[in-house]
Amino acid sequence: MVGTHENEELLDAPGLSRLRWRCRRGLLENDLIIERFFKRFGDTLTRRHAQALESLMDLSDNDLLDLHLARKSLEQVEPHLLHLVRADVSEVLNLLLLRETR
Repeated sequence: MVGTHENEELLDAPGLSRLRWRCRRGLLENDLIIERFFKRFGDTLTRRHAQALESLMDLSDNDLLDLHLARKSLEQVEPHLLHLVRADVSEVLNLLLLRETR
């Protein structure tokens, strides 16, 4: 098991590239939201964030879009995910949902 300290390390360039590739989706709407996320937070993502984001990417495109649009909660979409890595996944989901302030 990876230690907490290692999980807080920033992703290196190859790790970030692999994560971006993993996050490609079949729905344009999801891709747009995820691309905005990477533009805003890509340089500050840790391994912990990457693991949580990969957990979210295991969801179907429709479930992920429902989360992005707040039509469903994480617990409604995937209850077991909420219990496994609740804080990390919730944190990344909140970052995905952040709207730009102008």
